[in-house]
Amino acid sequence: MELRMAGIDFVHAPIEKRERVSFVRGRVQALLPCIAAAEGVAGCVLLATCNRTELYLHGAAGTPPDPLAVLARAAGFDAAAYRPLSVSRTGRDAARHLFSVAAGLESQIFGDDQIISQVRDAAALAREARTADSVLDTLFRHAVTAGKRVRAETRLTGVPVSAAEAGARCAEGFFGSLAGRRAVVIGNGEIGRLAAAALRARGCAVTVTLRSYRHGETVVPAGCDTWPYDARCEALEGTDLAVSATASPHFTLTAVQVAAMAQPPRLLLDLAMPRDIEQAVGQDGRVTLLNLDDLGDLGDHNAAARAAAARILEEEERAFYEWHAYRQALPLIAAVKDTALDRLRFDHAYGALYADGDMDGLAELAVNKTVDLMLGGMKDKVDAEAMRACLAHIRKGSGR
Repeated sequence: MELRMAGIDFVHAPIEKRERVSFVRGRVQALLPCIAAAEGVAGCVLLATCNRTELYLHGAAGTPPDPLAVLARAAGFDAAAYRPLSVSRTGRDAARHLFSVAAGLESQIFGDDQIISQVRDAAALAREARTADSVLDTLFRHAVTAGKRVRAETRLTGVPVSAAEAGARCAEGFFGSLAGRRAVVIGNGEIGRLAAAALRARGCAVTVTLRSYRHGETVVPAGCDTWPYDARCEALEGTDLAVSATASPHFTLTAVQVAAMAQPPRLLLDLAMPRDIEQAVGQDGRVTLLNLDDLGDLGDHNAAARAAAARILEEEERAFYEWHAYRQALPLIAAVKDTALDRLRFDHAYGALYADGDMDGLAELAVNKTVDLMLGGMKDKVDAEAMRACLAHIRKGSGR
């Protein structure tokens, strides 16, 4: 298959390098048409999450160009500098990797279920931009299905399902217990809400910062207080920990702001990509600053779940390649139909039956001609065993 991908992820690149190639939704929408315009590209999908940026390319005729080089030209970064920090895959290897990503098997937090929606959203953005051809669109649909099946059919016991949950567990390990602790969550997006709920579930008193509040529209986790985002530094004074998880292009906390606090939070968890909290904050001896790279691999004990998931991925991968094989055979099928029809048109019996209005005889003749054309020429080209296998598949396909 004419499929290639290149990726920069948490395994191969540190967080400061990933930030340069971490794209928000609007940036992805702007990049897709530029990528699709590259020579040799029939379709493209750009998957951008907090832990990975992956470009998938499909070539109409022959192998598509180098995905990393194409992405670098479109996004304006040095491909050579990122070559050692990236990984490239082609054909089945690229497809298999996408299925594994969608299932959460390649996530920093094993089994992370948010990746399913991220893969689905990446395909949707490409569809909206008209850059996802039928091959990539179908590939991503099967990948999402695979991810959903893994979540529904495997038991990921004891596995944090998101960075927010892992962050809460990390905080619990830091303090020993979160019961009675005070926390501030900066950001009320999906990750922020999950983090707030996870902290509340552990007995923490949680305050969530909001840029704006609309009654009946703004969703805040149950039991959480709210605080204006612009006054976040006031809310942080004297608290035990803070979590920042926004999509802001600017720092939510700087070293200057933290230094000015009389009693800053002892623990700061940065769950954003790009990072929300200025790295220099970690130099303040009063605080401990942790980011996504510090959450660690929590999935080593899930060997059984990995094995079960792998079987599901194989099934969905096989289904995709069966679709692709049939798609590739469509021109041949059309040619067989045309040839059979041409032979019928020049058959004297065809004319006689048509003139007599014998539709049953006409149908029988058409079927016989088509079958003779398909199988008659095959008998001298394949051995008996291959012929039996072919006939068995035809019988199975016809429902008999």
